[in-house]
Amino acid sequence: MGDNAFWSGKRVLVTGSSGFLGSWTVQTLREAGATVVGYVRDHNAYGNSLGRDEAAPNFVVHGKLEDLDTLRRAVNEYEVDTVIHLAAQPIVGVALRDPVGTFEANIRGTWNLLEACRLYGKVERVLVASSDKSYGHSDVLPYTEDMPLIGRAPYDVSKSCTDLLARCYFETYDLPVCVTRAGNFYGGGDLNFNRIVPGTVRWALRGERPVLRSDGTMVRDYIYVRDVVSGYLAIGEAMGRPGIAGEAFNLSNETPLSVIAFTKEILRACGREDLEPIILGEAKSEIDAQHLSAEKVRRVLGWQPHYTTQAALSETVGWYRDYVARLGETR
Repeated sequence: MGDNAFWSGKRVLVTGSSGFLGSWTVQTLREAGATVVGYVRDHNAYGNSLGRDEAAPNFVVHGKLEDLDTLRRAVNEYEVDTVIHLAAQPIVGVALRDPVGTFEANIRGTWNLLEACRLYGKVERVLVASSDKSYGHSDVLPYTEDMPLIGRAPYDVSKSCTDLLARCYFETYDLPVCVTRAGNFYGGGDLNFNRIVPGTVRWALRGERPVLRSDGTMVRDYIYVRDVVSGYLAIGEAMGRPGIAGEAFNLSNETPLSVIAFTKEILRACGREDLEPIILGEAKSEIDAQHLSAEKVRRVLGWQPHYTTQAALSETVGWYRDYVARLGETR
């Protein structure tokens, strides 16, 4: 998962370092010999989503993305050469209830971070995590990187703007930025049990029928978090090559599934295929079908996922079994 020789000795700022994706990213970077500075807003019970020392940054700066001064201090005082921007308000439902808060974190937060890097002037690579949601609705699928960014709902708009800001800072200020666009990632350490994987696994471990907010027909990309991290690091490693900075790359295993089909895959991994999902059909402002082409990242960087859906879900369910046993949670 990444070239240890490349990352050894690098000084990497990871925003959102205590979160689900951030914790896996920090752990992988530290295993590769990088010095990691974490930028986090809230404390959590474990200090990181995975709850283990190797996923903790070497240094931690507490602050909001909306706070430009703190971001500038983090970049400057720790003399970072690499920034991986993962922090965001990531939940569609929260964005619907609080669009302004989402815009503040995801849009203002992105321009603040890019501005902090521009003012420091010594950052060699910036990876900005966007999303397949930045493309908005399209009758043509899969999404490719040259398609327009036309988000309409609050969360989708925030990710479209994130993309455009990154491109702006590359084109205008020659800031070395790449954008990553992934679908729905999953794996151990995701403690937001409103999401499909942790929620379904917890229900299955309790012997309860999983509940789907949607009607189950929506089609999505689902990609293992460890594959997402490997994609980020592959892009970062390539950014010194001509023609890489300024580009966007989709990360996908290119096996889209409906929500109901993926739920059944999760139940199969849990050994609870007997549990029939309860379908509420209440989801709003959701796009019917979204999935990505990863042809560009394969062709340009030679990257591809390492895990099948079955292998990834097996590892994921194992993590949650251990997590439940560790907490003594039985129902």
